[in-house]
Amino acid sequence: MSMQIGIFGLGFVGLTTALGFAEKGFKVRGYDIDINKLDKISCGNLPFLEPGLDEALERNLNKTFFPVRDAAEAANESDVIFFCVGTPCGENGRADLTYLFSALDSILPVLTGGKHRVLVIKSTVPPGTAQDDVIPYLQKKGIYDFCHLSNNPEFLREGKCWEDFIQPDRIVCGTNNEKAAEIIKTIYQPFNAPVHIVSLNTGEFVKYLSNTMLASMISFSNEMSMIADYIGDINTGKAFRILHEDKRLKDSGIASYLYPGCGYGGYCLPKDTQAMAAKAKQHGILPRMLNEVISVNEKMPAFFMEKIKKTVNKDKNIGILGLSFKPDSDDVRDSASAKIISLLLKEGFTNINAYDPAANEAFELLYKFNNVRYLSSKKELCEKSDLVVLVTAWSDFKNLRNEYPDKQWIDCRYFLA
Repeated sequence: MSMQIGIFGLGFVGLTTALGFAEKGFKVRGYDIDINKLDKISCGNLPFLEPGLDEALERNLNKTFFPVRDAAEAANESDVIFFCVGTPCGENGRADLTYLFSALDSILPVLTGGKHRVLVIKSTVPPGTAQDDVIPYLQKKGIYDFCHLSNNPEFLREGKCWEDFIQPDRIVCGTNNEKAAEIIKTIYQPFNAPVHIVSLNTGEFVKYLSNTMLASMISFSNEMSMIADYIGDINTGKAFRILHEDKRLKDSGIASYLYPGCGYGGYCLPKDTQAMAAKAKQHGILPRMLNEVISVNEKMPAFFMEKIKKTVNKDKNIGILGLSFKPDSDDVRDSASAKIISLLLKEGFTNINAYDPAANEAFELLYKFNNVRYLSSKKELCEKSDLVVLVTAWSDFKNLRNEYPDKQWIDCRYFLA
């Protein structure tokens, strides 16, 4: 295929996007400001755990996918440039667009070269960002007339990024530019999915609509689980599994979000829910439901910490089983385990063991907790702990309570057999 693609930002979204288009035969150049990450990818190694992506990297590296160390090189030959950079939670919950504008700045000289390019914001940005922030910025820099601007929200689940990109259920393109719409349709044609061309604001809104809905389902489930706990004599996990037999939910992937746990975490749901609430307030709207979704989520670590306090004395060994925010991932950002451990340490618990099949190193590096011992196996954690607290529902943990019936257990995910 003659059309060439540039990708800025090679995290979960960017690298998946790059390899997905490379898999379909497009020539793709990928750039990231993190040189260590680029070097790792250039050697054929993933910088994070993501099933299926390692094989895709092996198949396409230096054939159709080319990591480059220079931003201008990534942009110069590209007809379409995707921005997949982070938009972390900033002041008052608003999305921080620093990385997006920094990426735009890095290729300004290329964009003034006369060739018209499609600029695609794949980063999650609040509704109104392209119209109110990016377009005026490009106009101020004198390059708007050389660009066809659009957004293209992603709907990727960590742990299933590759599957979700290669077999999408829908493609959304927000744009007010006919040329951008035409090109987006062309590059996604090999994926055989419906392509929805909408306004810039609608494209941005769809992503937040999706993520805040998922966060709301999780917080609803968690609030109901707390109510069940206080009422007593309720098998909460069983009750939710019976709920899932409703034919409107049965065999639906969405049902996995309608199940209690210790709150949503990771990179997307926390920041996106706060950003949408902040955007509403910015427009004079009080987002009552979103505020409650956030509030319930913030209560969950304390809820389980109180359970631990009621179960054992502070001198006992507490085992935290699972450190990543979800199974099949080594992502520890906004991890429930970190919040629970932090509360335990503040309460005076000092004998804390921790284990995760993939995330020990990343967790220790990010959180730097004192008085936490990182153990090398689930067996070692169970044997050395008086109380085992399951926080991440790795499939490998499913039968552990049966294997160690003499231990005390708190199942934060209503998961154990």
